[in-house]
Amino acid sequence: MRVLIQRVKKASVSIDGHTKSMIDKGLLVFVGICDEDCDEDIQWLTKKITNIRLFDDENGVMNKSVTEIDGELLAVSQFTLMASTKKGNRPSYIKAARPEISVPLYEKFCKELEANINKPIKTGVFGADMKVELINDGPVTIYIDSKNRE
Repeated sequence: MRVLIQRVKKASVSIDGHTKSMIDKGLLVFVGICDEDCDEDIQWLTKKITNIRLFDDENGVMNKSVTEIDGELLAVSQFTLMASTKKGNRPSYIKAARPEISVPLYEKFCKELEANINKPIKTGVFGADMKVELINDGPVTIYIDSKNRE
């Protein structure tokens, strides 16, 4: 499972010109799922996301988590995070899990995020053509792969 986290001042997801979800200060989390992903990947990543210190403390140092600042979370499924660019110029998405695997895992991922942050999160719509708008704060953008726990 791969995530791309962006610290945002605000972010939103629109589908067919209608806003589906919107957050203020918090984290926009793009989520890519592969066939090998399991509950262990979800547990590890959701704890990492809700505890990672990406927000400034009173001294201007990134020392606070999204939970410590009472921030919001917006989780958006994004199969292109599983792209392989090793050969040629056209990315391969063969590593991305098919919907029958990825939808239940994405839903479980979102529920676990809610449990960790102790409040509802916002989401996109799995498989939809979404327009994502954001104001990246910093910019701060972090990439995490549950199979490469560095």
